[in-house]
Amino acid sequence: MILRNTVHAEWTKLRTLAGTFWLLAGVAVLTAAVSAAAAAGTRCPGGTCFVDTTKLSLTGVDFGQAVVAILAVLAVSAEYSTGMIRVTLAAMPRRAMLLGAKAGLVACLVLVAGTVAVLGSLLAGRLILPGNGFPVAQLALSLGHGPTLRAAAGSVLYLALIALLSVGVAAIVRDSAVAIGSVLGLLYVFPIIVASLGGDTAWQRRLESIAPMSAGLTIQDTTGLHGLPVSPWGGLGVLALWALAALLAGGALLRRRDA
Repeated sequence: MILRNTVHAEWTKLRTLAGTFWLLAGVAVLTAAVSAAAAAGTRCPGGTCFVDTTKLSLTGVDFGQAVVAILAVLAVSAEYSTGMIRVTLAAMPRRAMLLGAKAGLVACLVLVAGTVAVLGSLLAGRLILPGNGFPVAQLALSLGHGPTLRAAAGSVLYLALIALLSVGVAAIVRDSAVAIGSVLGLLYVFPIIVASLGGDTAWQRRLESIAPMSAGLTIQDTTGLHGLPVSPWGGLGVLALWALAALLAGGALLRRRDA
């Protein structure tokens, strides 16, 4: 009963939060639009190109995750900015359950938006790439193709894990701007650091195997798997560990700190 009431209360707050459904729509639209642009900008004039067309068609996930992070952070930090967190904690003193309800609801919404985004991205690639010289046989953008199905399902899970990571970070720092900046920095700064290492291949691979974005997005690779710093599911597991660590830290601080 307590869990059901907590989930119901959090759902009421989440669906009445200004911008929730606009941000969810933004995840789907931005992801599919960027993926379509990436497909439109890639050509294969010779008819034979060594391009992972599935990963190319899912390029928009790299950008859609930023909107996911904003949505997830606001689901937590909005209550702190308005002071409503005091009322929430007075009504629902089980703080770990409260954070779990928030995280679960945000992740479920992102799973729905992410599914729409990923399917739209694959559809865009399937429609656009043949006109750019890619042989239809090379595309393999059907969900009946095992590696493509794994990449598609994994991309949806990737976005949900980014949401959980963002909820945890927001619970740790509480301020919206700082939390959003922290998550985006964690996601996008690692690849810049890796690129700055130049020829130090060993360190590049180590960082790529532990960075949340670089490791997590290996789930999209369908070719050249032996050359990856971490396996596709292993990379998604790395991101899951980041999300779990953030949620555990956020939950611990939520229990110890005053509102």
